[in-house]
Amino acid sequence: MVTMKDVALLAGVSVSTVSHVLNGTRRVDPTTRERVLRAVDSLGYRPNMMARSLRRKGAPLLGLVVPDATNPYFAEVARAVEDRCYELGLSMMMASSSGQPDRERRAVEAMTSHRVGGMIIVGLGFPEEQARVLSGLEIPVVMVDRKIQGLPVDSVQSDNVGGGYLAARCLLDLGHRRIGCICGPRGLGPSEDRLRGFEMALAEEGVPLDPSLVAWGDFTCPAGYELALEMLKDQSLTGIFAMNDLMALGALRAARDLGLSVPADLSVVGFDGISIGRFFVPPLTTVAQPIEEMGAAAVDLVVARMGSGCFEPVTRVINCSLVERSSSAEARPR
Repeated sequence: MVTMKDVALLAGVSVSTVSHVLNGTRRVDPTTRERVLRAVDSLGYRPNMMARSLRRKGAPLLGLVVPDATNPYFAEVARAVEDRCYELGLSMMMASSSGQPDRERRAVEAMTSHRVGGMIIVGLGFPEEQARVLSGLEIPVVMVDRKIQGLPVDSVQSDNVGGGYLAARCLLDLGHRRIGCICGPRGLGPSEDRLRGFEMALAEEGVPLDPSLVAWGDFTCPAGYELALEMLKDQSLTGIFAMNDLMALGALRAARDLGLSVPADLSVVGFDGISIGRFFVPPLTTVAQPIEEMGAAAVDLVVARMGSGCFEPVTRVINCSLVERSSSAEARPR
């Protein structure tokens, strides 16, 4: 799908300039205007007429609630949502729940009091509490990153099963057979799905999942560090899959503190594909979630609901991709 950002790149101007040309909201130099219009024709860009209609009616504001604004993954999701809102001429209000259901409830209440036209919620690990908070809302809601069973709202998520499979397949193809898995919280949908995909890949190679090499964390660097320290007591271990990039960073530090070289002694694969992963030492091999696509899809679903609202709940599942960098290599005995 061609976006306003694509038009701006081809025309060599900012997204705001493209918006002003198409919406007539500010005078633009005629030469620049012509360049933008040529880019529009060349790419076949079609403005979102539903969003234009909503703006004219004064539907101004979308709400976004994330679990942790300090987590780079959620920050990048927020940026993707904000970019799509900007492309459509909508504004965004954001709050962080700090992983606490009560703070999420208060954020939702504050946003509804400000008359947001729709809301995007990046899921917490408390589905019952979230269902109670969201079920009584009279505005469109889209869940990102997970789905709550029985709650009739739209959702956008990555293929976590496929992502776990990609991570395991990467290590298996490099000859690793003793692979540790540092999971997110037990019982959390993405954690369980990634583990299921991981186990599927192992089964294809006839490699049993060793329960002693599965540890449950909380998606933080300290958890990755402590769990990797314990896991690396197993001298036969040559690879670790951490279910997010922050825990992978903790595992990299644990390996360094134990005098192990990555990837010579240990390969590490993360999950999320946050932009700072390429600056880790060594740069992190990771399963990248389609963050920009997920953020844009969530906004588009909310806008569609605001425009009509009369269709069955939609679940969009978008494929992940493997990004191979220097933290993974062929297996060697330690």
